[in-house]
Amino acid sequence: MLRSYPAEITMDRVELAAAIDALIACAEACTACADACLSEDSVAELTKCVRTNLDCADVCNATARVLSRHTGYDANISRTLLEACAMVCKSCGDECGQHAEMHEHCRICAEACRECARACESLLATMS
Repeated sequence: MLRSYPAEITMDRVELAAAIDALIACAEACTACADACLSEDSVAELTKCVRTNLDCADVCNATARVLSRHTGYDANISRTLLEACAMVCKSCGDECGQHAEMHEHCRICAEACRECARACESLLATMS
């Protein structure tokens, strides 16, 4: 879709596409991890993990939607969202990382969160 956009996109299209892909993958991983946490016998111990997963999924989805639109683009909005998303992904990755040895879904989610944070930071580095 980015290649078919008829006007100029002021961001690196490769970095932008990678960030959008990472955001969508992270949102999916977080949603699935939250759902899996709710099915664990130790669900009470995973309350913060579920909440962090759901917050991260919402932020990633919103950021992906905003980054997918380019008409009337405002770099300040994209930059702020990317910074917030990187922070939320780091927090979620840390929370899931605490449960990774016990729950495979948390390990997978932590990896997706860390990758998404890197992708957000990488795109931020290309923005002027």
